[in-house]
Order: sequence, then structure tokens, then C-alpha cells
Amino acid sequence: MRVRILGSAAGGGSPQWNCRCAVCALAWAGDSRVPWRTQCSTAVSADGERWVLLNASPDLRQQILENPPLRPARDGRHSPIAAVVVTNADVDHVAGLLTLREGQKLTVAAPPQVLAQIDANPIFGVLNRELVAFRPLRPGEPQEIAGLEVTAFPVAAKVPLWMEGTADALAAEGTGLMIESAGRRVAHVTACAEVTDELRRRVAGSDLLLFDGTLWRDDELVRAGLGAKTGRRMGHVPIAGAGGALEAWRDVPVGRRLFLHVNNTNPVLVAGSPERLAVQDAGWDVAADGMEITL
Repeated sequence: MRVRILGSAAGGGSPQWNCRCAVCALAWAGDSRVPWRTQCSTAVSADGERWVLLNASPDLRQQILENPPLRPARDGRHSPIAAVVVTNADVDHVAGLLTLREGQKLTVAAPPQVLAQIDANPIFGVLNRELVAFRPLRPGEPQEIAGLEVTAFPVAAKVPLWMEGTADALAAEGTGLMIESAGRRVAHVTACAEVTDELRRRVAGSDLLLFDGTLWRDDELVRAGLGAKTGRRMGHVPIAGAGGALEAWRDVPVGRRLFLHVNNTNPVLVAGSPERLAVQDAGWDVAADGMEITL
């Protein structure tokens, strides 16, 4: 199984187009310790020919250009992208579907409530339903998608930002994914408000964990003067601190651990920073655009 990180940053990318926080300022200045990153999306393949996207980033077209395995390989219309698995209806995860509107056959799999949210938005009518198959991905029910076994499971989360006025923002149930092929397992959890005992049990024994690394501290945006919400209020457990990811995953057996969906304010984006070193000392690394892992 091949796992390719197309984008490793949270919404807005890094540097964010309208931000000069401490980390973005380094990135704008061309500091080699802070390479630019596109918005979060991952591609997985069982055979190296058919690829499944885990969420469709607004930066998808750029990511296809920058990742040769996703480029057309045959004359005429062709794409190695066989399917997209969407974990929630956040703009950061569905906007890239609009890039795939050019008459290409593919499958979009997502939890039923996410499919309903996509279907309710008329802009997604540009996807030709005669070519694009929408498939419900129900928790606990494994599905074969382009040679991969994909199982969705619930995680603590919140509703998409654009729906917060219509529902209790923290009453939602998010979606994690377990991707399996040839005895290898990849756990994908990019939006998680709490690492529960059930989540730890489910992920234990995986060969690779791709986990929510949005913020270093829960009050990171508040301290930086860039927002009023904490990470948990936005549906993201912080990396550090009591109940944070480093503490919560400490004793869980996992082959390799990568943080992705990293916000532009997060100091772990700076190579050699105390925060990056702390992450590495704890057995983690920070995903980077273009990184590929073979399991």
C-alpha cells in the first residue's frame, strides 16, 4: 500500500494568504525551515495505478500537478484518481470535488449525512451523476474501494463551520477511516475533538496513524490574537497539554505516527523548533507535502 501526502496543512494552507503570524512570517520570507504547504488531503493506492483521495482539498488541482502518480497516464481523458472518500462536509474537504467536474468517471464515498449535505448544495450539481457514483459509507461497514478495504468509524467532532448556525456545533459525530490492504492498516483521523479510549483501541496495532495536528496549544489562536475559539471548540484536540495528542497516544502501539492538518500558526511547522523536537522525541513526525510512505 502506498500513502502519499498531497497536502499537510489545515484550511488556508501555510502560509495563509492573509496571515503574518510568527510562523507565516518565516514562510513568506522564504525560510527553508518552513516549506509552503497546501491544504490537507491524502492519496492511497493498493496497486500504484488506482488512487483513492481521502478528502478533496481546495488545492486539489495544484496537488495533482505536483504529484506525478495522479496525472493522466493515457491518451484522451484519463485519471488515476478512482475515488474520493470524504469524511465531513467542511469546505476544506469538499471544495476539491469541483475540480473533478470534467466528465471523469469516479466514486465519491462519504457518510450518509455528508452525502446529504453535498446533495443539498446546488453547486455540486456540476458533478455529472451519470459518471460520478455517490456511495454511502456507513460506520463499521467495510467497503472495497479501488482495491482497498475502507471502514469508517465515529470520532468526536463538530458540524462544518458553514452549518454552525443551524445546529449545536459540538453535537456532531465526525468520521475516522481505517484503510487496509495486504494485511497493512492505516488509520486516518484529521479532525478529532477528543482521543477516547474507544478510539485508542480501534487504532492500536495500525502500521500508520495520520492524526489531527491542527494546533500545538488549545488556546493558540486566542494567544496569537487571531481568533476567539479554542482548538477543542473548533473540533481539534491540541498536540500538547493535558489530554492532548502526545499524552493521549503515548502508550498506544502504532507503527508510525504523523501529524497532518497542521494550522499555519502551529510552531511544529518550523523544523528544529522546540515544539518540533518535542514531537519527534515523542515518536511522531510532521507530514509534509509530497511525502510518500510504502507499507
